[in-house]
Amino acid sequence: MDELDRAIIQATQAGLPLTPRPYAAVAEQVGSDEATVMARMQAMREEGIIRRIGAVPNHYVLGFRGNGMSVWDVPDERIRACGEMVGGLDFVSHAYHRPRHPPLWNYNLFAMVHGRDREEVLEKVERIAELLGDDDRGHEVLFSTRILKKTGLRLPGGNS
Repeated sequence: MDELDRAIIQATQAGLPLTPRPYAAVAEQVGSDEATVMARMQAMREEGIIRRIGAVPNHYVLGFRGNGMSVWDVPDERIRACGEMVGGLDFVSHAYHRPRHPPLWNYNLFAMVHGRDREEVLEKVERIAELLGDDDRGHEVLFSTRILKKTGLRLPGGNS
């Protein structure tokens, strides 16, 4: 990673500019050109320096206020298949495997479910349970009580 890569990270770590050509805006800020910024960001993503480039919607602003983390006890040998099924649903923003901590915590699949209210979330969780069938050996829903700002590592001198 050289100084240009570091400057690009600092310029984008709080998000890409909300403009029709965000990479051009970043390029202007770091003293480069749009094609170079795009190529550098793609290379950093491929190298694992940047994990992903994607939109992060504010579900509350969009009217989804019943957000809940559903947690599932599924067979360990089926975790990948179950996760792919659940993660592919349009009302699940992310699904991932987490370690169990028996006897207090037997859940190994987590899936964030979004709905306009808690009742809608519970209905969607039941749809997941039907989809999982016998692989659902138990589940719960942990509802959000407040909004937490989600940020990753921040390099000094960048946007916050």
